[in-house]
Amino acid sequence: MAAPKRFPDRDEIAAVREEASALEPGSESPEKRRLAGRVMARRGHGKLTFLDLVDRSGRIQLLCDESRAGSVELDLGDLVGVVGSPSSSRRGEPSLTVDALEVLAKNRSPLPDTFHGLANVETRYRKRYLDLLMNHDARELVLLRARVVTAIRQHLDGQGFVEVETPVLQPRYGGAFAQPFVTHSHELDSDLYLRIATELYLKRLIVGGLERVYEIGKDFRNESVSYKHQPEFTMLEWYEAYADYRDTMERIEELVEHVARVVLGTTRVFFKDVEIDLAAPWHRVRFADALAEHGLWLRDAAALRAALEERAVDTGADEDWPQLVDHAFSHFVEPGLVEPTIVHDYPIELSPFARVTDEDEAMTERFEYFTGGMELGNAFSEINDALEQQSRFEMQSEHAEGELGDPDYVEALSYGMPPTGGLGLGIDRLVMLLSGHETIRDVILFPALRSQ
Repeated sequence: MAAPKRFPDRDEIAAVREEASALEPGSESPEKRRLAGRVMARRGHGKLTFLDLVDRSGRIQLLCDESRAGSVELDLGDLVGVVGSPSSSRRGEPSLTVDALEVLAKNRSPLPDTFHGLANVETRYRKRYLDLLMNHDARELVLLRARVVTAIRQHLDGQGFVEVETPVLQPRYGGAFAQPFVTHSHELDSDLYLRIATELYLKRLIVGGLERVYEIGKDFRNESVSYKHQPEFTMLEWYEAYADYRDTMERIEELVEHVARVVLGTTRVFFKDVEIDLAAPWHRVRFADALAEHGLWLRDAAALRAALEERAVDTGADEDWPQLVDHAFSHFVEPGLVEPTIVHDYPIELSPFARVTDEDEAMTERFEYFTGGMELGNAFSEINDALEQQSRFEMQSEHAEGELGDPDYVEALSYGMPPTGGLGLGIDRLVMLLSGHETIRDVILFPALRSQ
């Protein structure tokens, strides 16, 4: 006989377990409930069989008396539907006393050790379905991530932002320093790039008058992996007309604090065994001052290279001053930024889309923000003048791996863009921080891995 194609009107295990918890030991409710899930444990005592049933919401014990429910013929891992009454065992365990049980889908592969769960890290990443099936914490992490994204959307929607979608396949890639993935369109007979950022398309929408826009979506960078890098990752970017980077600093502090309170009920998190308070206001420091504390704010490339090599830093891959100063910052400053910190006023060479500061035209109104020794995101007072943006693209062409030009984007700016504050936030890294997971592969459901 074929297995049933549906099991309608089911209740969540968590709700039935709560109902059963209110009963006296050894008692049974007259109400009937319908549960469905996976059988993850079995114990037998004569004609009485005890099963552990698990669904997304939790776990409950099934009491299967053969005289009432019939014989129980199933294997660990089978998906079943049951009808019965909430009850409490003689030991007070919340249960469902089963009247009827039917197998909805057979498990035809042996499960990992159901007591210890799926412990092998490599297998957890490659077979995420087994990780979710065996490990309650893995399922809870997925649900936490979903709550994070929902909280972000609700907050930005409440602030008058409009969620939009921009192209993943782009004729030009831009908005960040990164190597792209390239593909080919047979219909268009041209190469296309998987986007490395959503920035330039979102700012086109600001030109078009949408004023406050955001996008949560995948970006792709054809580069190395680490505990905080994956070639496919999720970013939030927003752009707000008539705002600058100071306004954006306050907005990101407010957003992260809000998300933490909604998702965790507190602003305090533990990351790498350190307690961190995400509540605003955050510490703020200028980029140059942060490097000067390490004796590394040196504008001459040769002097900076020598200072780094004296500290046993390999600079062989750094071709010019922008790469050297970025290396110096990431090596000496970033790991020490454990408490939430905004680093602002970056050199113009590192900031192709940021307006210059009023005090120093060699520095820009750009900030990055860090927590737990890890960058969470990046923000600017955006260049809104077409001639200045074209000049900045030309400046970038002189630097190793500089930002490529984009004539269509410059043309869009030529129609006039309001003063604008823009920001990017790494969703994966924020989830790492809120969940206490120290590698990005834990918080991405299907991370990129080398072939076996």
